[in-house]
Amino acid sequence: MFGILLIAIGSIGAASFYVPFRKVKGWAWESYWLSMAVSVWLILPVVFALLTVPQGTLLDIIHDAPSRAKWLTFMFGILYGIGGLTFGLAIRYMGIALGQSLIFGLVAALGTLIPPIVAGENLLTTRSGILTIVGVSIALAGIVIVAYAGILKNRNLTEEERKEAVKEFALKKGILIAILSSVMSSCFAYGFASGKPIEIVAAQYGTNPFFVSNPTLIFLLCGAFISNSVYCITMNIKNGTYRDYTRVSTGVLLNNLGFSFLAGFILFIQFHFYGMGKSQVPTGMQAYSWSILMALNIVMSNFWGFFFGEWKGTGRRTIVLLVIGCVILILSTFIIKLS
Repeated sequence: MFGILLIAIGSIGAASFYVPFRKVKGWAWESYWLSMAVSVWLILPVVFALLTVPQGTLLDIIHDAPSRAKWLTFMFGILYGIGGLTFGLAIRYMGIALGQSLIFGLVAALGTLIPPIVAGENLLTTRSGILTIVGVSIALAGIVIVAYAGILKNRNLTEEERKEAVKEFALKKGILIAILSSVMSSCFAYGFASGKPIEIVAAQYGTNPFFVSNPTLIFLLCGAFISNSVYCITMNIKNGTYRDYTRVSTGVLLNNLGFSFLAGFILFIQFHFYGMGKSQVPTGMQAYSWSILMALNIVMSNFWGFFFGEWKGTGRRTIVLLVIGCVILILSTFIIKLS
């Protein structure tokens, strides 16, 4: 139960990190996303690692960790960073509730389905394979229902009402980006797996088992920073928004940096508490840790969506469809892990 509680705290971070961006003023999306990226993927992993490994050992852990593990973790981090980047774009175009529900459902489904297919397994010949297909099919049904709720929302609201709820609402674009995000975001799990040798070295230096994954996060999230910063800087130059950092007053600059860094801190909570929570779940039940995280993420994202009025003005039928779709998504994450 303690492990589940820690995972729940992580889910609050995953579903809530976008909220502080609502307080950013006068900046383009790429400007505040880049500021957040510096916080969550560059500064915080190093700070948390320094605070949680034995004093003075972090550089030794990094030096002694196998080069292959460090490079693989870093490369998967770059791919995961594309998932994180497109995650932000999907929320930008669909809102917190719809965007995150679709992505978390797809991540749970595709993250389970892709590895055995890549490994060449025939999923139709084993009980676990059939359960995987059933769970993923249920997840896809939930995703279709949630997406249909989004279509109804799009039809029922005027252009002004859509922009009041989500300023840049674009359902088709958002769904395509959500699919790309879910595929690339699964690389986070592969990066964590590639970093196991780094965790072993950290443990050898006396790191608390609670925190052995923190040195791995440095390489994984540094890779994510590379892909995100390249995109954001490119868009800054292309759109002329590099002036965002200098054209606002000092007060607005500090406000924007503060809320962008706060968003990064809240997002980092997901990584930190998920790692701690998973370490407390019994070995036989660790497969459910990811399901618990995804299910709670869907619940929390819809809480924020309703709180900020993203579904305001839509009919009862649309809301019922959204709730049904989310319940199906939550149930599917656990069915998938029965395999």
